[in-house]
Amino acid sequence: MTRPQLSFEFFPPHSPAASMRLWRSVERLAPLGPKFVSVTYGAGGTTRERTRTAIATIRERARLDVAGHLTCVGASREETLDVAREFARLGVRRIVALRGDPPKGAEKFEPHPDGYASAAELVEGLRSVGDFQIAVAAYPEKHPEAASLATDIDALKAKFDAGATSAITQFCFETETFLRFRDAAAAAGVPGPIVPGILPVENFTKMKGFAARCAAGVPGWMDTAFGNAQTEEEAHLLAVSIAAEQASDLMAEGVEHLHFYTLNNPDLTFDICHALGIEASGVNAVAGGA
Repeated sequence: MTRPQLSFEFFPPHSPAASMRLWRSVERLAPLGPKFVSVTYGAGGTTRERTRTAIATIRERARLDVAGHLTCVGASREETLDVAREFARLGVRRIVALRGDPPKGAEKFEPHPDGYASAAELVEGLRSVGDFQIAVAAYPEKHPEAASLATDIDALKAKFDAGATSAITQFCFETETFLRFRDAAAAAGVPGPIVPGILPVENFTKMKGFAARCAAGVPGWMDTAFGNAQTEEEAHLLAVSIAAEQASDLMAEGVEHLHFYTLNNPDLTFDICHALGIEASGVNAVAGGA
């Protein structure tokens, strides 16, 4: 089986200890030779400076291709595009363009009076300021706010029509769910590529809470399996096994790129890649701390 392309998502640190955890994640995963890594962006730019610092550090010290996340939340169009220009000055040529979740305490997304109202609008704006590779979000089980999967796929197509070059999915645990979505998107004229997002399960209880908030299904068999895990080591091995099996099944169905939501925990993702036969090359220069 052909070695898949890999990408890893990190989030910016909020403390010195978190900085060390992020840098350990980069140091651990960089030798796997990812196509790119991405750094998330808080609602309304709440992590803007930390995101910028993390991007600059990863590019300079790990020599990785870094994608910066960008959202529509809490900023005018010009303020949003200023962040994109700032990314470009750092050498960033990839952006993950998202509408973004409502800020903490808000019940629903409300666009800034002078801001972008959708990811498609954001993509179109980004096209006006730089030659970026733009990834957007896709939802195999539909976005929680979408009326139906069909209307959600129409929204995805609008993002590509606006200039997106790829899509990364919300995590899902059933391979068939992703495959049905990929086929439905292709039938609707979505050009792709659509990259499956894989979430290694670091903490099953926390993952279930997150899945509930984003309307991602958690199969009953996972409840049983993690309920039977008696130790942290057993839970770790179970998480590796589940994700590696899912990745293998996706690759067997022609998927060529896997995107891992690392949660800044590199060991699970590294062990999953090792289980897939992906070996570290050890050529990326990583030095110092983030």
